[in-house]
Amino acid sequence: MFQVSSYTGNKAKDYDLVINQLKALTEGEHDEIANLANAAALLNQFLEEINWVGFYLWKEEELVLGPFQGLPACIRIPSGKGVCGTALSTQTTMRVANVDEFPGHIACDSASKSEIVIPMYIHDSIYGVLDIDSPIINRFDEIDQTYLEKFVLVLCNALEKQK
Repeated sequence: MFQVSSYTGNKAKDYDLVINQLKALTEGEHDEIANLANAAALLNQFLEEINWVGFYLWKEEELVLGPFQGLPACIRIPSGKGVCGTALSTQTTMRVANVDEFPGHIACDSASKSEIVIPMYIHDSIYGVLDIDSPIINRFDEIDQTYLEKFVLVLCNALEKQK
């Protein structure tokens, strides 16, 4: 069963703890939306200095807003547009230190200054992206990227069992 744990202040160890919490939350749960919603909530309570965290799901040849925590957001994003669409089309994590310098950035929230987007795959097909925004320039570093990619992998493995 899921239990809230105290974080240590060591970024890598705390990410490991969050990943273990995600495993506990998704274990035995077969509802896709419930697992995505809990994953967004878990990251929202763990990550400091963020203003939006959530998922865009690949549907009908575009990214469509899924479960999230934060202000209302853009509903549809075409492949190749903005940070989310670029991460999807290039199939790579996008870590943007200053979104105002990113060509074609889609500003759903003008307070956002940096962003990280991680593509998600289920059965080797694109599923969507995890998108996290921050009001702080250069908020996300290599440790965030490494562990958020691990978080996405664990989540996708749980979702894969449902498909």
